[in-house]
Amino acid sequence: MLSTADALATLLAAARRVDGAQTVETFEALGRVLATAVVSTLDVPPMRTSSMDGYAVRAADLAGASDASAVTLPVSQRVPAGQTAEPLAAGTVARIFTGATVPPGADTIVMQEMVRADHAGATFSHVPPEGEWITQQGADIRRGSVILPAGTRLTPQALGLAASVGSAALDVVRKVRVAVFFTGDELTMPGEPLRPGAIYNSNRFTLRALLGELGCDVTDLGIVPDRLDATRETLRWAARDHDLILTCGGVSVGEEDHVKPAVEAEGRISMWQIAMKPGKPLAFGAVRREPADQSGGEAFFIGLPGNPVSSFCTFLLFVRPFILRLAGAEAVEPRVYAMRADFTQKKGDRRNEFLRARVNEAGGLEVFGNQSSAVLTSTVWGDGLIDNPPNHAIQAGETVRFIPFSELMR
Repeated sequence: MLSTADALATLLAAARRVDGAQTVETFEALGRVLATAVVSTLDVPPMRTSSMDGYAVRAADLAGASDASAVTLPVSQRVPAGQTAEPLAAGTVARIFTGATVPPGADTIVMQEMVRADHAGATFSHVPPEGEWITQQGADIRRGSVILPAGTRLTPQALGLAASVGSAALDVVRKVRVAVFFTGDELTMPGEPLRPGAIYNSNRFTLRALLGELGCDVTDLGIVPDRLDATRETLRWAARDHDLILTCGGVSVGEEDHVKPAVEAEGRISMWQIAMKPGKPLAFGAVRREPADQSGGEAFFIGLPGNPVSSFCTFLLFVRPFILRLAGAEAVEPRVYAMRADFTQKKGDRRNEFLRARVNEAGGLEVFGNQSSAVLTSTVWGDGLIDNPPNHAIQAGETVRFIPFSELMR
């Protein structure tokens, strides 16, 4: 069986950024991936600004005073944020507010709590050093610097950073087009009567939502009958206009598992037994496009197992980074945290286990009691996955690798 690391490396090595980019308003760019870098055309801030409400002064006008309270200077101007400041005359101060432009000639700010102001002027209880409470021009960003490189997946704070240099629109990679369908004659949709032997198709809801979180352009082809001809026809249709075909169920080698022979007939496939629990079977390959001279000539294919926790985990660990790489993102692997296990697992599995766990009030990890691949409850109860190496028993108090769901669902 392939290790999880080898399987992921194979997927990422095959992934290539989809062709095409578009310009979108910065307001609409959340979650998209930059096609071109954002380069600042100005300094941020573009002038010296005050970081406090107070008084702008020449430090030299107070430096010689042994007792600042003996110095009273007239207020020569008032400078709110957004207004132009006049040069500060020697021996005077300017009333100034947070974010306002520091007047030329002023080189320090005294916060208002250290100043007594009356009709005579401003009297100081503090002798400030030069530069106090002044944010220098370009302190955050220098003109000409790359603030967001190509391949950046845009977060809310990244949008704010782009806006801070005046970017009203951004060049982003087009959305990854994904066709998804589900196999299994036992599958029934919620709202329909549950006949004997049938189950509700929970995977359809989970996977569509996960694809939506990744910003994909999703075509849901529904439940495909357990027949080879129906599966082949669906694959041919999906390959025409999509970058990736994602299936759930039917990737084993039983008589009723038609996905493997269907993909082999319409393209190519690798069937992997991955040394992980849950989620051992995973299929990867491609389906030919018709006509063959269309862009790329084929659509990628990934087949997930049908058990709900298996499909959930394999999506997070393999499909998510693959789609992000198709979208042009550079950073695709989640951050892993070292955390304390507040439980004991006396026997390790021969496979790489991904245990559903949550953080307790003591700051340690506890695991869900039933780690079966059919127990979807564990994914809602948990905060993430413990990445436990093969054949490793866990002792209470030891440090384990924890991947929060917050890292795997964005």
